[in-house]
Amino acid sequence: MAKYKLEYIWLDGYKPVPNIRGKTLIKDFDSFPTLEQIPNWGFDGSSTQQAEGHSSDCILKPVARYLDSTVKNGVIVMCEVLHPDLTPHSTNARATILDDPETWFGFEQEYFLYKDGQPLGFPKEGFPKEGQGRYYCGVGYGLMGDIARKIVNEHLDLCLDAGINHEGINAEVAKGQWEFQIFGKGSKKAADEMWVARYLLMRLCEKYGVDVNWHCKPLGATDWNGSGMHSNFSTRYLREVGGKEYFEALMAAFDKYKAEHILVYGPDNHMRLTGLHETQSIDKFNYGVSNRGASIRLPHHMPKNGYKGYLEDRRPNSQGDPYKIASRILETIATVPVPK
Repeated sequence: MAKYKLEYIWLDGYKPVPNIRGKTLIKDFDSFPTLEQIPNWGFDGSSTQQAEGHSSDCILKPVARYLDSTVKNGVIVMCEVLHPDLTPHSTNARATILDDPETWFGFEQEYFLYKDGQPLGFPKEGFPKEGQGRYYCGVGYGLMGDIARKIVNEHLDLCLDAGINHEGINAEVAKGQWEFQIFGKGSKKAADEMWVARYLLMRLCEKYGVDVNWHCKPLGATDWNGSGMHSNFSTRYLREVGGKEYFEALMAAFDKYKAEHILVYGPDNHMRLTGLHETQSIDKFNYGVSNRGASIRLPHHMPKNGYKGYLEDRRPNSQGDPYKIASRILETIATVPVPK
């Protein structure tokens, strides 16, 4: 037998955005453990805003596990939080969300890398001489610096080692801003992998003395882009049948429930969804082919393909909870009857 280091991670009770917490358990296994072999564990919920001190025990229920290639025999264990009676905790968004393995999600996670309270590459005061634009998919020290690409490439390798379906990276429009993409079949699988990818990036940045700033508009009301988590989705019907009539009914439903979507699409989104910087206004809904200023973007080939394919909801922001975002998308889809 070998000793394995099980890093249990979970979401705490802070609002409006939960923090990722982690603690390590050492267990003996003959080989890399299956999910069923990993036991429940516990933690002090009074230190995470999930319990009172006089009754502080909370339970960690493993729901997914991943290889941690940074340590010998390392395992990352994604957990749900339960009460001692094994019912879902009120902060456990995962336990109650809608899920459908036939609905595929692709999350585009944007973020800023920060050092000493400002984006990497920014001067100590003010803004870079060059405004945003050339940083997008940029190359060269003058644009990208000498740390960021090390971080994003190492993060990519950690995710691939872990078995996460990481689909790519790119530098974004603003200096110090980057993006990675995660794909999954089913809301729980896609969201699990996004949370673990976020965890790996934050932990990696510790050794570089760099923070990840997930806020959707860290530079405020300036001429610099905010950060989103554009959410691409497709149902089996949308991929295989589609049709303009069904598509238009689906968009009417997304318009009808736009306020409900915004409620779970991340905090402070009014700062980002202004109608500027590749966004639609927060109180409006529209869609368009290849339109990055729309609420929902259709890829250029979708109408030509009989409205079959996937859609990109551009409203979710970079701090949004992918569990809640995916579930809300499924909830709206479920209100639209599939033509017989």
